[in-house]
Amino acid sequence: MEPAHWDIKILHDGDCPLCAREIAMLKRRNRQGRVAFEDIAAPGFDPARYGLDRAAVMGRIHGVLPDGRVIEGMDVFRRAYAGVGLGWLLAPSRWPLAGRVFDRAYEIFARNRLRWTGREDALCSEERCAVPDTRG
Repeated sequence: MEPAHWDIKILHDGDCPLCAREIAMLKRRNRQGRVAFEDIAAPGFDPARYGLDRAAVMGRIHGVLPDGRVIEGMDVFRRAYAGVGLGWLLAPSRWPLAGRVFDRAYEIFARNRLRWTGREDALCSEERCAVPDTRG
């Protein structure tokens, strides 16, 4: 169930084992309901609702703000952690030099997470990854 008044909605990949652990921890700490969650792997999820496509939501984490703006990358984690009372953990990611390191580390993770979790085919859809029928 989605909280009535949230500060950020995280669009997360519920099929990603690493991501699922992080989301489970955030959900446990979300006692005030400041963070909402939407699973991009759930049947019926439509990324177009947020002006995104499947490749975009699978390629990096996105968050939706109450006014409908979509944010991505480390800013999602900064806001989510702040929402559950753990903002201090990511405070260094706002510092100029450290922020670039955190952002780069997340980019490396985002680019490799499907391979690292054995889910490289997760971006496939029937249209894009199907083997074409070349029989006459």
